[in-house]
Amino acid sequence: MLGPQVWSSVRQGLSRSLSRNVRGWASGEGKKVDIAGIYPPVTTPFTATAEVDYGKLEENLHKLGTFPFRGFVVQGSNGEFPFLTSSERLEVVSRVRQAMPKNRLLLAGSGCESTQATVEMTVSMAQVGADAAMVVTPCYYRGRMSSAALIHHYTKVADLSPIPVVLYSVPANTGLDLPVDAVVTLSQHPNIVGMKDSGGDVTRIGLIVHKTRKQDFQVLAGSAGFLMASYALGAVGGVCALANVLGAQVCQLERLCLTGQWEDAQKLQHRLIEPNAAVTRRFGIPGLKKIMDWFGYYGGPCRAPLQELSPAEEEALRMDFTSNGWL
Repeated sequence: MLGPQVWSSVRQGLSRSLSRNVRGWASGEGKKVDIAGIYPPVTTPFTATAEVDYGKLEENLHKLGTFPFRGFVVQGSNGEFPFLTSSERLEVVSRVRQAMPKNRLLLAGSGCESTQATVEMTVSMAQVGADAAMVVTPCYYRGRMSSAALIHHYTKVADLSPIPVVLYSVPANTGLDLPVDAVVTLSQHPNIVGMKDSGGDVTRIGLIVHKTRKQDFQVLAGSAGFLMASYALGAVGGVCALANVLGAQVCQLERLCLTGQWEDAQKLQHRLIEPNAAVTRRFGIPGLKKIMDWFGYYGGPCRAPLQELSPAEEEALRMDFTSNGWL
């Protein structure tokens, strides 16, 4: 953790740095990093003894690097970040930076429960190679996380972050939706470039796009299940768990939407809905890791208290992919 003196210098120095170029993405002219595109939220591989398996992480990245992704999200929900120590979180990001193609963006989850801890983690993520920080809503005291509290939190983080910030709303995990009015206010911050919305409410996504249209602000769909609808309403890409196993197909859906081939896009989207639900809401990370094993990646075990799928769950997972022609 940063000590008091370092914390003070960080606050002074980083506030001034926002008017200068930051890793080539933000500039004093107001041009922000373009986060448009598809990102797989990378899983964290573990050994049988629950240690992070950095070798398998690099193997997965080399395989994922063959697809036309815009970049990778590391230490998001699929990375099991709440179960990692601070040093493990940073080491994972560092290893990903070293292993991934240099022309791809690295979005690193840096959210913590307190504002100060989030700033410290964000600074550290930048130091180990992150191009932008994806900051999840603090939620332990969700009853007090009003728009005012969240605006204050994200403003402080963005003020002090040496890299651009992406808002992250994932109510299925946090029990908290980042309010639209807060998003609109935060979209005006020069170091907040966009948002990942995993809630699945496309009406909300459309409203956010509409209300932030005068800002240099981009919205990413948080799942492949509503990717087409999000593109139709003005989103610029997606962070999709399903891209860890069906990367080519998710990127194809992106291309179909961007080129206006909506009939073909609809057919492909329909085939992705059930397998996507299986690796997100239905079976979650254990389901995603299991299907990764079947598709030639390393999924492996989750870290406790997450448990392996039961045989019946495995069969249901297999059916969701087989019935749609993916297995």
